[in-house]
Amino acid sequence: MSTPSKVAAIPPGMHSITPHLVCAGAAEAIEFYKKAFGAREGGRLAGPDGRLMHAHINIGDSSLMLVDEMPEWKCLGPKALGGSPVTIHLYVEDVDAVFAQAVAAGAQVKMPVADMFWGDRYGQLVDPFGHSWSVATHVRDLTPEEIRKGADCPGTGQ
Repeated sequence: MSTPSKVAAIPPGMHSITPHLVCAGAAEAIEFYKKAFGAREGGRLAGPDGRLMHAHINIGDSSLMLVDEMPEWKCLGPKALGGSPVTIHLYVEDVDAVFAQAVAAGAQVKMPVADMFWGDRYGQLVDPFGHSWSVATHVRDLTPEEIRKGADCPGTGQ
């Protein structure tokens, strides 16, 4: 009888939580994420009909999984569902550059980039597949009191 090998419970390079996005056109979404956010493709598995059953990309130090819509399995993306309550948050070195790059790649601006009261320069986008993204660069370290004070002044961005 052979001894089973020790396998890492969390594979190397993965984190405890990994978003798994359903896209109407997962292959096209991968190309968009490459152009918009500098994603690196980790692999993909197509089913017999050509639809992606699984795909893996990396953006920065994080992973993202994708799959094509499969209505017969009730696997639908945000456009088919009329939107999504989920926003994917992405920290980057230069929010203005990445935001402009994502818009040039086809994302729609939901909230323009601005300095926020909690210390981030922050904006929101919707990608061509209906997924919402917030993109930010942390620019100021603030105390909880400073953040509470800033929150009392909505609309100022400070």
